[in-house]
Amino acid sequence: MEIALLGGTGDIGEGLALRWARDTDHTILIGSRMPEKARSKADAYQTQLTERGVEHDVEGYGNEEAAARGEIVVVSVPPQYASDTVEAVVPALDDGDVLVSPAVQMTRDADGFHYDPPAAGTVAEAIAAAAPAGIPVVGAFQNLAAGALTDLDNDLAADVVVTGDDGDAKEVVRSLAEDITGIRALDGGPLANTGVVESITPLLINLAMNNEGMHDLTVRFQ
Repeated sequence: MEIALLGGTGDIGEGLALRWARDTDHTILIGSRMPEKARSKADAYQTQLTERGVEHDVEGYGNEEAAARGEIVVVSVPPQYASDTVEAVVPALDDGDVLVSPAVQMTRDADGFHYDPPAAGTVAEAIAAAAPAGIPVVGAFQNLAAGALTDLDNDLAADVVVTGDDGDAKEVVRSLAEDITGIRALDGGPLANTGVVESITPLLINLAMNNEGMHDLTVRFQ
């Protein structure tokens, strides 16, 4: 399967790219508004993997070309750019593609981080509003710390809650999530439930900031 990570040069994109490249044989496509930046990052990821004895091609493209090549398109850009990024790649999306939303919109003040959802309700729903009819959107990976993902020496033991209105698309994303060693994917229901999932993220960050030994905290439901 071909996985495109739009904004794959950022922390969450890097972490997912490295984990999928290390743990699977899926084709990993790094996207960016600047193709040269995507190619440079893809080369850096591939070098990091090669140093660990992993031979896996990671390719870099502009966002639109990455979206055109990908079957799973992860919108791993900062949340305020998610809708615009999807609108920019709409001509590249095909029937059968799945958009994945891992972003959470937050604010920060002296007290810590706070959930600050967009007018659409959630980042995932904002992406769905920008996507063409018939292209399903799935929420996933919002509660994973980027640092926990990018550090390949870190053994994950985390749950990923997957939300969406298209059952087949949700199952594909659940399977891709569980392809990453140490992740269990749980069905969180329809896309309307995504706000509950997104709102956990600022709590995790605040706990990590205020409690020793909780850096890169993740969630495990027992």
